[in-house]
Amino acid sequence: YIVLDDATDPAAAVRNVRKLIAEDKVDVIVGPNITPNAIAALDAIAESGTPMVALAASASIIEPPGDARRRWAFKMPQNDALMATILTEHMTNQGVKTVGFIGFNDAYGESWWREFSKMAEIRRLRVVGNERFGRTDTSVTGQILKLMSANPDAILIAGSGTPAVLPQKTLGERGYKGRIYQTHGIASWDFLRVGGKDVEGTLFPTGPVVVARQLPDSHPVKKVALDFVARYEAKYGPDTVTQFAGDAWGAWLLLDDASRRALKSGAQ
Repeated sequence: YIVLDDATDPAAAVRNVRKLIAEDKVDVIVGPNITPNAIAALDAIAESGTPMVALAASASIIEPPGDARRRWAFKMPQNDALMATILTEHMTNQGVKTVGFIGFNDAYGESWWREFSKMAEIRRLRVVGNERFGRTDTSVTGQILKLMSANPDAILIAGSGTPAVLPQKTLGERGYKGRIYQTHGIASWDFLRVGGKDVEGTLFPTGPVVVARQLPDSHPVKKVALDFVARYEAKYGPDTVTQFAGDAWGAWLLLDDASRRALKSGAQ
């Protein structure tokens, strides 16, 4: 493995991908880990025909499937479209009628807005606010006050990792009493560590690896998920598994299967 850090910078991600392809002659790239960087890398992998297994969620990384730029693009996390469907279903089941939205001001936030607003319309949820914030912002007070002025029943924060704590913390400080939803991009212990009591009661969807022990025995991925959890916790300690670690493990399983198939076909 060759590991490079793009520091969440799309330009750096493109440089890294081109270096891995041109200088290191890699057979496949696992990553980038965030949506803007994965989308930025599409041209480079299309030009070289190098498979990229992104660890980012947006469906726009691989869709539309007939697009030549995306022929070699794959990804492991669940699509934002799928998770938006789950979130809006939960909202309507809980009697939510109005929703405010605040997301990253990049491809992750835009993709989530596109998918969420589409499903909200289908579910007859009225979106009363649409705000953005940066991953490195230190204040979102203005955006939160705008959302709260519309008095929504719920607010969806479309962010990932620890930066997604800030809007929720601000909502609490400003006295918001409605339901707060987040995306599967927060499924990590770092989010809980940084957020602490400020993120108590968060509602969010996640992949099966995070709740592997709670899955029914009939669940098709329970055995594989439990195997990964056991391996991961043996190395890093109890309760350390995250959605992101599971996605990386899934990429390894995918590539292991692909390489075996390729070798059987006579590929070198």
